[in-house]
Amino acid sequence: MPDIRPLPAGHRALLAPLLGAYAADMARHLAGEAPASGPAIAAMLDADPRTQVLVAWDGAAPIGFAIIFELTEAVFCRACGALDDLFVTPDQRGRGIARALIAATVALGRSRGWSHLRWIVPEADGDAIALYERIAERADWRSYVIRLDPGASL
Repeated sequence: MPDIRPLPAGHRALLAPLLGAYAADMARHLAGEAPASGPAIAAMLDADPRTQVLVAWDGAAPIGFAIIFELTEAVFCRACGALDDLFVTPDQRGRGIARALIAATVALGRSRGWSHLRWIVPEADGDAIALYERIAERADWRSYVIRLDPGASL
């Protein structure tokens, strides 16, 4: 099983190749605009103090990541977690790495007293949905989006 640990701000340029691969992989869901480059995404993650990144490592090589935000949950007067992005390199899929990244995110949330962890996934992402159906329960609400920039939004 891979070593999963946080990647603090100031070090996220290490993920630039993976972030670029993730953006390219998600491009099929974009309305038209080309995805950002890995270095640009890494710089944005470094600059945002709210961003938490967990990385799965195989030795010195990053093979997957989870990008997480802690949000205010008004109903429970607590915090909750939002798993915004989850990616495992194609050559490492099927080894339980995504499941391990989610488990590490859940452990982080439990340590911080989150009320819950939530995430969304494109309907067309069958492999991810198959995993999520096994390890989580479907929420009682639907997700909707107002595309402020239709060329850039998922």
